[in-house]
Amino acid sequence: MKTDKNDSARHERFMRRALELARNAWGRTHPNPMVGALIVEDDEIVAEGFHACDGGPHAERVALDALGRKPKPGATLYVTLEPCSTHGRTGACCAAIREAGIARVVAGATDPNPAHGGNGFNVLREAGIEVITGVLGHECADLNLIFNHNMRTGGEPLIAAKSAMTLDGKIATRAADSKWITGPLARADVMRWRRLFPAIAVGAGTVMADNPRLTSRIEGEAEWCPWRVVFDGLLRTVTTRNMPSLYTDEFRERTIVVTTPHGGLGYVRKLREMGVRVWCMESPTQRSSLGVFRKKCAEEKVTGVYLEGGAQLISEFLQERHIDYLFAYTAPMLFADDRGKSAYSGLRTEHIAQAVRMEDVRHESLGDDFLIRGRAVYPEKLQVDETVFSLR
Repeated sequence: MKTDKNDSARHERFMRRALELARNAWGRTHPNPMVGALIVEDDEIVAEGFHACDGGPHAERVALDALGRKPKPGATLYVTLEPCSTHGRTGACCAAIREAGIARVVAGATDPNPAHGGNGFNVLREAGIEVITGVLGHECADLNLIFNHNMRTGGEPLIAAKSAMTLDGKIATRAADSKWITGPLARADVMRWRRLFPAIAVGAGTVMADNPRLTSRIEGEAEWCPWRVVFDGLLRTVTTRNMPSLYTDEFRERTIVVTTPHGGLGYVRKLREMGVRVWCMESPTQRSSLGVFRKKCAEEKVTGVYLEGGAQLISEFLQERHIDYLFAYTAPMLFADDRGKSAYSGLRTEHIAQAVRMEDVRHESLGDDFLIRGRAVYPEKLQVDETVFSLR
């Protein structure tokens, strides 16, 4: 009989393969989670599967179908997420596992839905199936940041902010030079996260300064265009010439401009005639309401937003506590310049207790660069310098 240590190592080995399978559907399953599953007989993988898209069969059923026969006595199913116990569009996976005759289920993360979490495990145990949970649980939960947030908040989008900065916290020189602070591996990682999030958002200043494409361009894959969101309360980006490519390229119907009535209805009509979507939100000022934006995303089933800047827009989201997750890329360089552009302009921290912190932190080395990412945790009160916020 193998020791517990050997059992643990074996479970982790198979779970890592299940995670690899789940990532085959990176960014393709919203609003569902990514899930991988495999069946093991006599310490060998005999069938594999993953959830490929919303509405498609769940990973457990794909693996069972791939097997094409009854599992051998003692067969084990490995799955990255607790099997569903309720009958949805594809039927309850717990029922399929029981009917197939699987003897043991080894799972990673627990269902984050408070109404369901753990119930699938209970159903399996009541059916006489051995259940082992929490194997690489942190990694399995990390796989589905967006889905987990949606479940725990009742459908709110996960809003994440990305910054690329120097060791002294600068995102550009005093001359606004920012290309490139980070190296090719870090920039490729950004493209990978762009592929995961259903929407990418920037402010008007970023559009006018950089004319970004805001698509995911990964080597070996077709260019992917998520929803591209531009915050422009005064519609400064709508001009008579040199129109940003976001409004004219082949993906323009995937562009959303978030604005206010202060921007002018004529410009709103112009954008819509070009095929661009416009979310015109009532506001007493020339800034779009970030709370209303979050609600609108929920209504439109936009489950996650990857906020790429600029610094003022990110700071406003932080000020109003609408950033849920942070990606901080750091390059091994110093500008050593008080007049360089800071990553989070407008936020002042006079005491440690006022700092915005991260929890569930992950660290990754990307060549010479470094990524720290984690869930944003806010202090009781943020200190804000209102003078730095210009109109979007």
